[in-house]
Amino acid sequence: MNAHVSPMVGSIPSTTLDRLDAYLANHSFDKPTLIMDLNQVEAQYRALKSGLGRATIHYAVKANPARQILSRLATLGSRFDAASRAEIEMCLEVGAHPSEISFGNTIKRASDIAWAANQGIVLFAADADEELEKLAQNAPGASVYIRLLVDVSQADWPLSRKFGCDRDTALRLLGLAKSLGLNAVGFSFHVGSQTRRAEMWGPTLDTLAAIWADARNAGHALTMLNIGGGFPAFYGEDIDAPTAYAAKVIEMVEARFPHVAHIMAEPGRGMVAEAGVIAAEVLLVSRKSDRDIHRWVYLDIGRFSGLAETEGEAIRYQFETPRDADPSGPCIVAGPSCDSADVLYEKRTVALPLTLKSGDRVLIRNTGAYTTTYASVGFNGFPPLDLVVI
Repeated sequence: MNAHVSPMVGSIPSTTLDRLDAYLANHSFDKPTLIMDLNQVEAQYRALKSGLGRATIHYAVKANPARQILSRLATLGSRFDAASRAEIEMCLEVGAHPSEISFGNTIKRASDIAWAANQGIVLFAADADEELEKLAQNAPGASVYIRLLVDVSQADWPLSRKFGCDRDTALRLLGLAKSLGLNAVGFSFHVGSQTRRAEMWGPTLDTLAAIWADARNAGHALTMLNIGGGFPAFYGEDIDAPTAYAAKVIEMVEARFPHVAHIMAEPGRGMVAEAGVIAAEVLLVSRKSDRDIHRWVYLDIGRFSGLAETEGEAIRYQFETPRDADPSGPCIVAGPSCDSADVLYEKRTVALPLTLKSGDRVLIRNTGAYTTTYASVGFNGFPPLDLVVI
């Protein structure tokens, strides 16, 4: 398979590629399958932990909730960021202590808040009056952090305005939380998914440091800062090695928040993406006309079966085929479903071998994050993405 692959793909060590490729060489698949190397997940955790120093890691479960991954991370001492009752249950089942789990979704069902509090969860996120009222009613005395809105982001995939609130609202919510009997401990934010270089955090941290200072000056005794995710994976453009990246981010945080007692980080993509590869298959190669300079390559996996992050073509997955030594040409890559939105890359075409044909295996590298969790239960009757952990 692809003899000219370099010994490193992004920050993936050759040992990981050897393990994954050895497994692929000895197995065939009758549907799209994600293969995860658990040892690489551990290596990535250790690398990020080394760089993050005193910050505690709360793995973002949504990135890949495979039980084997959660279990290994729990054994290593990782904490967890959960977005739902189901994710909390997964973490508890692998031995995580309730005090190690943050209910980080700002949009929660009241009954789920009550259930979580009954399980011993004590740390919750909020960004609105009504959410604080639900917390006060269903988890009285709980610790809460207010999520701040990030308006400016240099990430490849900036987050929308769905989560967070502005400065004035955040300061008011701190006061409301206190009046409701909650323990308002600090702020959280998310710099944006796939923030490729550490220095890109600077403008966001500057803005949030000013809000933090305003809150302290208003008499709020903040003790915790949750810096969220944003830790990148390799998708074709250079990124820093995980330890160096994390160390630079924490250096920037410490310079702007010198007296914060507790720093949390919530890596998801940066923890698991590079540990996974999807084995897929070409279903059809065609042209729309004799004059068409672009071939259409249809795979047996698409947006609805795991590759939802190709939306807007923000995440550029890396493809390998057994014909990569042959001359290549531009292709539009699409999925198999009968939905016109199921096109992966069209604005920026992908160079694939001119000899590529139906039946050829395609490997999609660095797909360990946000693939199994985005796969539908069977849109158009196509199977959801399968998972193997080695």
